[in-house]
Amino acid sequence: MIGVFDSGHGGLTTLAALQARLPAQQFVYLGDHANAPYGPRTRGEIVELTRAALDRLFRRGCTLVVIACNTAAAVALRDLQQGWLAEAWPDRRALGVFVPVIEALSGRDWADDSPPDDLTGTRIALFATQATVDSGAFAREMRFRARGMEIVQVACPGLVDLLEAGRMEEARALAGGFADTVSEFAPSRAFLGCTHYPLVADAFTTSLGPEVEIISQPDCVADSLFDYLGRHPAHRAAGGTEYLTTGDPGKVRAAAYTLTGRDLAFSKL
Repeated sequence: MIGVFDSGHGGLTTLAALQARLPAQQFVYLGDHANAPYGPRTRGEIVELTRAALDRLFRRGCTLVVIACNTAAAVALRDLQQGWLAEAWPDRRALGVFVPVIEALSGRDWADDSPPDDLTGTRIALFATQATVDSGAFAREMRFRARGMEIVQVACPGLVDLLEAGRMEEARALAGGFADTVSEFAPSRAFLGCTHYPLVADAFTTSLGPEVEIISQPDCVADSLFDYLGRHPAHRAAGGTEYLTTGDPGKVRAAAYTLTGRDLAFSKL
C-alpha cells in the first residue's frame, strides 16, 4: 500500500491526482486533522507530528508514504530520512511533494549535481505557510539548480484555517489578497506551495492574471510517483482507498465534501 499524509484536507488534492494517474493502486490517506494546521507550529512540533504519522502508516502496512503536506516535507522530511527513518524503518520510504515541483520549475532531475543553469529573467512567486517560508527549503533547492532566477516568497497565514473550516468565499478573498502582493514583482510563474491552496486556485489565477503560469503540484507529484513506481514496482498493490483521520470522522467527512464535492467515508485512527 501507498500512504498519503497531510495535516488536514489539503492532501486530498494530491490524492485525487494520484488516483487519476494510478487508478488501480491501493492508497491509505491520513489527515492529521486533530493537529491541523501545521503552518504556525514550531519546527520540533512539525517533526514529531510527521514522525508519528509516518509510523502509523508504516505500521498499517504501507511500504511507501507520500508526504503531501508541504510544511511537513519542507521542515521535517530531510531530518527524518537521515535519522529516524533509516533506523526505525530501513525498508520503508517517504517521499515529499517538493521534489517534483523543483524538477518541473528548474527543468532538471533531482539527482543532477552539475553546475546551476542560467535562468535569468525567470520570476517565481511562492505562496506557502509561514513554516514553509521560514524553512527556506524552496529557495535553497532552486539555487542549487538555477542561477539568476528571482523568487519571492509569500506566507499566507489564516488561509488553511478558512479552508479547513469550509469557509470558501472568505478563503478566496484572502487568497486573492495574498496574490495581489506580488503585482509589482510581476512573476512569470507561481507555485501554490501548500496542498490546500489548489482548492482556491481560481482566486490566485484571477488576481495574478492569465499570463502567470500556476504550477500544478498535484499533477507534478502524480507524474513523479508514476515514474517512481515504474522503477520500484514492489510498492505497487491493487485495491481501493482507505480514508483515516485523527479528528472527528463525521466533521471531517462533511468538510471534505464542502471542499472537494466528494463524499469520503473517514475512519478514526
